[in-house]
Amino acid sequence: MAIALRTPRLLLREWHDDDAEPFLAMSAEPALSEHLSIGDEAWMARARAHWAERGFGQFVVELPGEALLIGVVGLVTVPSEYPCAPGVHVTWRLALPYWGKGYALEAARAVLDDGFARLHFDEIVAITVTDNRRSWTVMERLGMSRDPADDFDHPRYAPGHKLRRHVVYRLSR
Repeated sequence: MAIALRTPRLLLREWHDDDAEPFLAMSAEPALSEHLSIGDEAWMARARAHWAERGFGQFVVELPGEALLIGVVGLVTVPSEYPCAPGVHVTWRLALPYWGKGYALEAARAVLDDGFARLHFDEIVAITVTDNRRSWTVMERLGMSRDPADDFDHPRYAPGHKLRRHVVYRLSR
């Protein structure tokens, strides 16, 4: 059964085959790679496999009447090598033209509500690099809180890499 969420302005839906081209175009924007790992075909394959294996994942975000894909927002399992594992984290990645319009906040709220109500998670975390203040703001507006003791160095990045240090925000049901 396909799962979709609706907000006042957005449709959050599962992936379609024709989402690849707009996702790859969005992911090529240099502003996205400043704070995120590269969204490539392998990334999309992992996102779709997560849905198939767990029954939840990252939704494609549509802006009805304007764009079939403005980004992806959803829940994914925390990688086992992270200190905050096991758990689930909320993620978002939007195309640059849609930044600053409240779409990430609106979509993330819907995903969190779904995670607590339908999926019955007790806690959901959000993780980002220390320099990504825009995401910190979204996390705080979602009511999430940060304990600096939870911050960690990402195990896949060498010391000094711009994506190495991460912050963790938490929200309980």
